[in-house]
Amino acid sequence: MVTQVNEYAQPIGESLPGWTPRPGPERIVLEGTYCRLEPLDAACHAENLYGAYSVATDSRDWTYMAAGQFVHLGDYRRYAEGAAQSKDPAHYAVIDRKTGKAVGTLALMRIDTANGAIEVGNVMFSPQLKRTPISTEAQFLLMSYVFDVLGYRRYEWKCDSLNAPSRQAAARLGFRFEGIFRQAVVYKGRSRDTAWYSMVDSEWPERKRAFQAWLAADNFDEQGAQRKPLERFE
Repeated sequence: MVTQVNEYAQPIGESLPGWTPRPGPERIVLEGTYCRLEPLDAACHAENLYGAYSVATDSRDWTYMAAGQFVHLGDYRRYAEGAAQSKDPAHYAVIDRKTGKAVGTLALMRIDTANGAIEVGNVMFSPQLKRTPISTEAQFLLMSYVFDVLGYRRYEWKCDSLNAPSRQAAARLGFRFEGIFRQAVVYKGRSRDTAWYSMVDSEWPERKRAFQAWLAADNFDEQGAQRKPLERFE
């Protein structure tokens, strides 16, 4: 990359002629092959989500979440009602197209329209969704919406630095590790060092091709197992 300089011979960032603030995410449905994303609606989704999360044999999936675990449906419904009203984070329910039921959630958050930066977070996938094409396609649908439709420049992933599964997921999906922000958050009475990851618009076309190739029907056998991992399509 060629570094630009100003009239004082100081290095400066790349010029962005014509840049305008980006629109915020809207409450729209994003359609995929294996799933669709719907704006979270407690009346439509809470019961299915609570049932899907309750399949887990223990509560470890809630350890690194800001909210939960929810012992009773009523508790989760109240949480979902509040989350559904939020504009930032903007929560989406992941719907399994085969069953029509909600099996997980994720959100767009820390929405910075002026600078074209946005974060995916509050990812809570049930056992019915994990390690399935749905889990990857749900992430792909949101990425595609952010980059291709809304025109953002930067897509972020942040998590507790001790959350190994989340960090592994970020790397698999193609996010670049940027560092650790020490003592960045207090949640559930604990201190959190936050691991930062990002993907930028110049990287997206290559990542998009990899996702599309991985999600293609011919990449899965008769039992639904992948023939090649996502990393092989990079």
